[in-house]
Amino acid sequence: MGRKARNMSFEHPNRNNESMVDVERDIMSRPSERNTTNLDLRRMKMILDIMGHPEQSFRVIHITGTNGKGSTARMAEAICRAYGMRTGLYTSPHLEHVNERIAIDGQQLSDDDFVDTWDQVKDLVAIVDMKMDELGKPKMSFFEVLTAMAIWKFADAPVDVAIVEVGMGGRWDATNVLDADAAIIGPVDMDHMAWLGDTVEQIATEKAGIIKPGCTAVIGRQPHEEQVMPIIEAAAKENHANLVRDGIESEVVTRVPAVGGQVATLRTPNGTYTEVPIAKFGEHQAHNALAALCAAEVVIPVNGALDGDIVAEALSTVKIPGRIEQIRTSPTIILDGGHNVNAAESLRAAIEENYDFQQLVGVVAMMADKQVEEYLGVLEPLLSQVVVTENSWRDRVMPAEDLKKIAERVFGPERVTCVPELPDAIQEAVNMVDADDELGVGYGHGVLICGSFTTAGDARLMLEEKVNPDLKKPKAERVFQEAVEPEPRKQEDEADIDFESDANPDFDINDFGSVGPDDDVDSADGTGDAGETAGSGNVESDAETSMNA
Repeated sequence: MGRKARNMSFEHPNRNNESMVDVERDIMSRPSERNTTNLDLRRMKMILDIMGHPEQSFRVIHITGTNGKGSTARMAEAICRAYGMRTGLYTSPHLEHVNERIAIDGQQLSDDDFVDTWDQVKDLVAIVDMKMDELGKPKMSFFEVLTAMAIWKFADAPVDVAIVEVGMGGRWDATNVLDADAAIIGPVDMDHMAWLGDTVEQIATEKAGIIKPGCTAVIGRQPHEEQVMPIIEAAAKENHANLVRDGIESEVVTRVPAVGGQVATLRTPNGTYTEVPIAKFGEHQAHNALAALCAAEVVIPVNGALDGDIVAEALSTVKIPGRIEQIRTSPTIILDGGHNVNAAESLRAAIEENYDFQQLVGVVAMMADKQVEEYLGVLEPLLSQVVVTENSWRDRVMPAEDLKKIAERVFGPERVTCVPELPDAIQEAVNMVDADDELGVGYGHGVLICGSFTTAGDARLMLEEKVNPDLKKPKAERVFQEAVEPEPRKQEDEADIDFESDANPDFDINDFGSVGPDDDVDSADGTGDAGETAGSGNVESDAETSMNA
């Protein structure tokens, strides 16, 4: 916190010695793109003009949809990278730190790289801000700034392909200054109605805005097919785009659950990929993988189908934080950032298919502008009890007492507990589970923390395993203590005397060999600091956008 950035690139030194914390605070303090006066691409087009149009130096996979954007983006990126392409990945929201949003070759920007990138573009941002001020217009939003930074970094790397997730909607989203080679539109459902429209037709129109002339439009399964597909197909026709629709030009042929995920056979316009391992739970993830594969076929310079072994290797290793993510066992603790009805349905289906819970306690914190009652209604058959709470984004989160009233209508008062502080709420849920777990092994008993990406990010930071960073280094780079000669063995009678004098007077033989749960629950008591979680900057602009906008 507050440390000076180190190891800046020689070409672009950190001239002002900014810290990551200061830079993050500076960027995230800018206006939200949710400001309806910002619904245009004027600022983004201007800064790309000033930059010299770096976006023209790489191919683009552009992804929108109400849910599934982040998962699809990571799968597409993994396939492209497995084929040896240099990749840039731009996703939202971040769960813990803002630099999670930008990755090169599968690695998120380090603090130093992020500060370095900001140092390179901030003067250009200032020029745009000044021009907007002269025109009486808002300055660049934080999401516009982050998007400009990502584009600049991708060109500077340079990458071969950028996989870019929209923040919200599509047509006026900051990312829509990019002309996609492959435009993926996932499921379109009701979310962000205040900004995108209050009908699925209006929302579909906004999301279809990412279809550009001559691109390949990859269309996922649509829960409102009759209303949505005519709009998407019309946009594709207008732009002379090639349509690849899930269930027509492409298909999930078969899928079976497997340890750690599932195995699926996927058919694309170029071929059939048999028994592909997908390291995520749920039918929706198989369809996300299908969309990712179809898009990857467009940008990877290979004629015909891709190599099935390479595709399998890529999809078997994809990690998607905050999406039905199991982070603990005994008890099982699952995180999910989905915040709308479609996401809740996918979550419920995945858990029912892959887990056998006798008891599942929900820890729920949601934003006040969401379909709270409908979301809880979908999860009601899944949860034994629910602990309602609040996350770190105090400006938008629904107060726990208000959430309690809604939850009681859905679950009944006897199944609802209100604990306003998230660490305490998690501890309460774990206590409920432990109390009913007679064997003490955690099987069949779990905790689901859900309702918002901010909630998932807060919990993830609190509960993540703390690993000695030295262990992540190659063996040759690790620091080892020098070997020392052991002390000479004591004589037997001398050792006996030492034992008698030093032994713990409370020692009991029964302290050894006990079987059962550890009473120390520090790992789940929320004593970790949530101050730097999603709430420190995780503005759910895009915060609540993924899973999705």
